[in-house]
Amino acid sequence: MRHFHRNSQCIQHYVVSAVLLLSALGSVRRSQAAPMTLGDSLRVAQRTPFIFGVYAQGAIIVSHTAAVAHLVASHPTGFEVNLQRQTTGAMPWHGWYKYPKVGLALLYYDYHNPLLGQSYAASVYLSKPISRTARHDLSFRLGTGLAYFPQHYDLYTNRKNTFVGSALNATLQMRLEYDVAIGQHLGLLMGLALNHYSNGATAKPNFGINLPTLLLGLNYHQLRPVPTATALAPDPADVEHNFWNISTSLGYRQLSVGDPTPYLVNSVTLAAGRRVNRKSNLLLGLEGFYDRSLVAALRDTARSQDHLPDVKKASGFLGHELLFGRLALVTHLGFYFYNPYKSNPFFYERVGLKYQFTDLLFADIDLKAHRTVADVVEFKVGVKL
Repeated sequence: MRHFHRNSQCIQHYVVSAVLLLSALGSVRRSQAAPMTLGDSLRVAQRTPFIFGVYAQGAIIVSHTAAVAHLVASHPTGFEVNLQRQTTGAMPWHGWYKYPKVGLALLYYDYHNPLLGQSYAASVYLSKPISRTARHDLSFRLGTGLAYFPQHYDLYTNRKNTFVGSALNATLQMRLEYDVAIGQHLGLLMGLALNHYSNGATAKPNFGINLPTLLLGLNYHQLRPVPTATALAPDPADVEHNFWNISTSLGYRQLSVGDPTPYLVNSVTLAAGRRVNRKSNLLLGLEGFYDRSLVAALRDTARSQDHLPDVKKASGFLGHELLFGRLALVTHLGFYFYNPYKSNPFFYERVGLKYQFTDLLFADIDLKAHRTVADVVEFKVGVKL
């Protein structure tokens, strides 16, 4: 757990990622009654009902490093309200993922510690069923969004808060949920979750907060059980087709607590890809990076300012995209082959969200990390050819 807080910083900034997931929410449309055939575009004759939820939460704080041990002395409590929409097949990917729910959640936490104060978060999420019957629903929920911490680190007024380095943070939520019907429209919700908050290394300190959480609440279902399409949509036309991605990104990072300057980080990427099935793309690519914070670090530590090593880096990577319509969950593993200034390991990881706005134009929000330690949040735009 020691390094998990740094890895998931993100995993979206992801968040930042909230904008892309909101696009997924918008894709779940109401559709009028119409017959469906496997040879035509998928059309569904059911409603797309809402679910309203209200949950109480109790958590513990994980002491993942000695630098935050002095803050782990309380048990946070929280309250969540959310709005979910049950997919029924209006988009082809709904059936491919067993008709998940998509939702928007608002979450408040009181940390019962004056150094940490409270947090306020908004996240969007997807809840994929594991087992579902007319009365029972066991599902796994993954969400991301943005959180606000009024009581964050400040050199003069709150320097002991080493958990949270800035007011604005990303949140990542993973949750196992069990909903059992206790009435025609009412469900009892029990859950086990992990909530994570951090700023993706855009400000220091940034150890991040991990909150293992138990929750209990109620769901109001507009319609239960929910009818779904009787057959899956056919595979997309581009399955087993190849493509090219060309993109560029920018981000910024803070070097240390003593140097609050935001340093710009740029990259360029060329990747070849192939859609291997209805859910997945595989990629192989080359990248170049220019991190200006490394210039400042090198000048501060070098004995001589003459003949300094090049801070630019070049790499190759393998990647996967898990597809949800136009939205994709991106994972990469890269290896540097040009790295004169050895400021990091020889490999890196990347997790992010990508949205294909048109057949040509896409955008990403990614977290790049070294050995699970956050390096930079990347804002990327590119074209698919």
